[in-house]
Amino acid sequence: MCFVHLSFSMFGCPCSLWDWSCCCASREGLQMANINCVTFPIPNVTPDQAEQQLLKPNEWSYCDYFWTDKKDPQGTTSVAGFEVLLQKQLKGKQMQKEMAEFIRERIKIEEEYAKNLSKLSQSPLAAQEEGTLGEAWAQLKRSCHDEAEVHLKFSNKLQCEVEKPLLTFRDNFKKELKKYDHHIIDLRKQLASRFAGVEKARKALADRQKDLEVKTQQLDIKHMNKHEEDIKKARRKSTQAGDDLMHNVDLYNRAQSKWFEEMVTTSLELERLEVERVEMIRQNLRQYTTLRHETDMFNQSTVEPVDQLLQSVDPARDRELWVREHKTGELRPVDMDI
Repeated sequence: MCFVHLSFSMFGCPCSLWDWSCCCASREGLQMANINCVTFPIPNVTPDQAEQQLLKPNEWSYCDYFWTDKKDPQGTTSVAGFEVLLQKQLKGKQMQKEMAEFIRERIKIEEEYAKNLSKLSQSPLAAQEEGTLGEAWAQLKRSCHDEAEVHLKFSNKLQCEVEKPLLTFRDNFKKELKKYDHHIIDLRKQLASRFAGVEKARKALADRQKDLEVKTQQLDIKHMNKHEEDIKKARRKSTQAGDDLMHNVDLYNRAQSKWFEEMVTTSLELERLEVERVEMIRQNLRQYTTLRHETDMFNQSTVEPVDQLLQSVDPARDRELWVREHKTGELRPVDMDI
C-alpha cells in the first residue's frame, strides 16, 4: 500500500543540479525525488513521460529557471534558487549605489572646476594688454567666468536630475527586496518542517507495519484469542499510522503548493524590479548625456564672443591707437646746418 500522494506538474530543474542520493518515490509511474525538502519528478525516466513545459516559454523568465538549489563551487553547501535571484538583485542595488557615487565624484569635480575657473577669471595677468587684442583678452577672461557658471549649473543639475533619483530608487528597491526575502525564507522553513513531519510519519508507519508482521508470524494456536487481539490492535495502529502519513503528506503538499505559488509571484516581481531598475538607470544616464551636451553647447557659446573679437584683432589698428595715445612728437631729426 502506497500512502505517498504528491503533485509535481509545476516543478522543473536543470539535470546537472539533481542529487539522486535523496528520497525517491513514485506515483502512477511517475518517478519522483526529494531535494532539500522539495519534491521533483525525475526527468526522462521513461520514453513516454511527458516533458514539463516552461511557464513563460522563450522569455528566459526568472520563474522558470530557479527551482532547485545550487551547489557552491566547493560542493560543501547549497544555495537556494531564490537566493541566487536575490543575490542578483542585491548586486544590482550595489551597482546602482556605485553609479550614484560616480556621479557624486563627477559633481565634485565640476564644482571644483567651476570654482577654479571663476578664480582664474579674476586674475590680473595680462590686464594691461591694449587695443583690439586687449579687448579679446578681456573677453577670454570673462568667458572663463561664464564657463564657470555653466559648470556650476551642470553640477547642480547632475545632483537633482541624476544622483538624487538614483539614490531614491535604490532606497525603495532595498525595502522591496527585504519584504520578498523574509517571506520566501519563511515559506521554505515551513516546507522543511512539513517534510520532517512526513518522514516521521513514514518511519512510524514502517514500525507499525513491522510490528504487525511480527505479531502475525508469532500466531500460536494455544493462545489464539490473545494473539488475535494483539494483531487487531497492531492493525489499528498500522492503519492509524497510514492515516497520519497521508495527513502529513497532505500538509506537505499544501505547504509546497503555497511555496510554489509565492516563488512564481515573487520571482516575477523581482523580474519586474530588475527591469524597472535597468530602465530607470538608462533614463538617468540619458539625462546625464543630455546635460553633458547642453554643457558643451553653453561652453561653446561662452567662447563665441572671444572668437569674434579674435577675428577683429588688427595689429595695424592697435598700433594706430597706441601711437595716438602715447606719441611724443611727429617731427623727425634733420642734419645740422653750419
